[in-house]
Amino acid sequence: MIDAIIPLLSLIALEVILGIDNIIFISILADKLPAEQRNKLRFWGIGLAMVMRLGLLAFISWILKLDKTLFTLFETDFTGKGLILIAGGLFLIYKSTKEIYHKTEALKEDAPPIPKMSSFKKLLSEVIILDLVFSIDSIITAVGMVQELWVMYTAVIVTVGIMLVASKPISNFISKHPSFKVLALCFLMMIGVSLLAEGFHFEIPKGYIYFSMAFAFLVDVIQMKTVKK
Repeated sequence: MIDAIIPLLSLIALEVILGIDNIIFISILADKLPAEQRNKLRFWGIGLAMVMRLGLLAFISWILKLDKTLFTLFETDFTGKGLILIAGGLFLIYKSTKEIYHKTEALKEDAPPIPKMSSFKKLLSEVIILDLVFSIDSIITAVGMVQELWVMYTAVIVTVGIMLVASKPISNFISKHPSFKVLALCFLMMIGVSLLAEGFHFEIPKGYIYFSMAFAFLVDVIQMKTVKK
């Protein structure tokens, strides 16, 4: 039992770090909804992520088959996991660049823009797409770290609990500070590029990505404090 504690804590820490992308994406989408529906989208988005991950663990043998080569094109092997990551990466790059455009170029018009409220179902469907991509990536990572299924189940449940608690403060912070919203979208674009690269077997160490994100966040915090003074 004690021997499983360290792998469990390590897996929870890794899942929380991977879950940050999910929280940021959901937080940005939730900002498009009326205030009374934002918590609902966060709850459903993160809740469905847990259901997907627990469901995928039940089909662990099928998940492991996603790493097998389906076909080869231009001397590059494509797997089921790779195709999912490529699709998810392209979707994330498209969504983040589109949002950045609306936050920058679209605001140059003389008349102040009237925020357009999106439908709850449309935004939830976008969250589900990214939930699926992040869930498959997360479960395959978990399988590479631990062997016991109960450790994986426990890590997923604890991680989702942490994400539910952290999602509202993160969402409120991003919503309150427009500069951080653009920064968060740049983070998502970087994650999209990372998923795309991984789909083509070009692995970008996640440590580099998260260090860059942390450094950019620190610079933005310092700039915000300097402007206030």
